[in-house]
Amino acid sequence: MTGDGAPRKERNGRIREDDFVLALRRIIGDGTPEVLVGAGDDCAVVRVGERVLILTVDMLVEGVHFDASRVAPRDLGYKAIAVNVSDVAAMAGSPRFGLIALGLPPTVDAPWAVELYGGMREAAGEYALSLVGGDTSRADRVAISVSVVGEVAPAGAVLRSGAQPGDRIVVTGALGASAGGLRLAAEEPQTIGHALGAAWAHDLIEAHDRPVARVGEGQALARYGATAMIDVSDGLALDLSRLCRESDVGAAVDLERVPVAPGLGELHRLLGTEPLGLALGGGEDYELLATIPAEQAAPAAEFLAERFGTPLTDIGHIRAERGMVAVEADGSERPLEPLGWDHLAADAG
Repeated sequence: MTGDGAPRKERNGRIREDDFVLALRRIIGDGTPEVLVGAGDDCAVVRVGERVLILTVDMLVEGVHFDASRVAPRDLGYKAIAVNVSDVAAMAGSPRFGLIALGLPPTVDAPWAVELYGGMREAAGEYALSLVGGDTSRADRVAISVSVVGEVAPAGAVLRSGAQPGDRIVVTGALGASAGGLRLAAEEPQTIGHALGAAWAHDLIEAHDRPVARVGEGQALARYGATAMIDVSDGLALDLSRLCRESDVGAAVDLERVPVAPGLGELHRLLGTEPLGLALGGGEDYELLATIPAEQAAPAAEFLAERFGTPLTDIGHIRAERGMVAVEADGSERPLEPLGWDHLAADAG
């Protein structure tokens, strides 16, 4: 941020997403007493009568978030729903209703649009979400905006701002698969032709095209006392930095413990990509990153494994001192940079 509160620009003149969001929060303000949590978390939290609702919106834009020539419309529709449901999961909520706003260029035909909505309906069924309407418009490229209304128990929403020194940092599943799938899909077929039929390559591409929203796992982590939570949409390091900023704490991440997705080793051998780098900064994994009291980390991991078949890995701890450090295998520390996907600064992927 600049001294006058305006968003800071990078050297290339682009605005950084996090700075832009902070500026918008100052402009929007705190809202009415019914607004329990406003801008700046995974979802807004509002009270309507005796019910507590969580509200989120997410946008996928052609040339920024996806390549329409590569991804199947059904997969794209599925992902558009799942990434919004993931925000609800990060607040320990349950998705209820969804609205879709769709911009379509004249080059899109009716079968493509029907398949897109078919994927949305499939994902909605998976997460017990009712699609209740929306809007359509002509546009110069495909743009999909999905709004989701969810519900959470009173005082049950897990925010980004509750992490405490001594808490363990835990993450569901494995990381880097989505970024690995995107990297693989971007290659020319003649470069990687033999690999595309391999199970590991299919799994990486599937992770990118059809992410899983950890709804049940988020609610379970809340029951085990999670103090803060965020979904890993823009990269572990960047999203952890956001959680730390909102909680006014720091973090130490044990690099050896970071759960690197299976298949990234094969991708490294094929293309030279660094598995840990993809796990730390690749983004679009949509796993849950949470902080939890130390004594609850192991019981929570046992429950998630038994109930959902989802691993929960302890990757470090929260510190009182601001800043993030990466802890090497020999115990030495170095600064952990908050690298990841910036929706305003990044080029089309």
